[in-house]
Amino acid sequence: MATLVRRLFKVALFIGLFFISARYIPLSNEWTEGEAHAWWRVSDWLGTRDPEDLYFVVWMTIELIVAALAYVAIMKLWRHYRTKQIKAPTA
Repeated sequence: MATLVRRLFKVALFIGLFFISARYIPLSNEWTEGEAHAWWRVSDWLGTRDPEDLYFVVWMTIELIVAALAYVAIMKLWRHYRTKQIKAPTA
């Protein structure tokens, strides 16, 4: 039962981190002429019709990577904290 709760907590932590990071995606970004040209070229090269769709997918991928890195950092810090707690001598 405790294992299930830990796994559910980890899943909820990752989903929460992802939603927090995805909340800050600049959806209404105004591009300069050069940026718009670059996004159009890349979207044509990849075969997407709208460069804003590509922009959204790129940012969601970046936010997923950020959430994964934050999750890994939190888990490592938690393990480090737990090992210090266990190794601490009791009086």
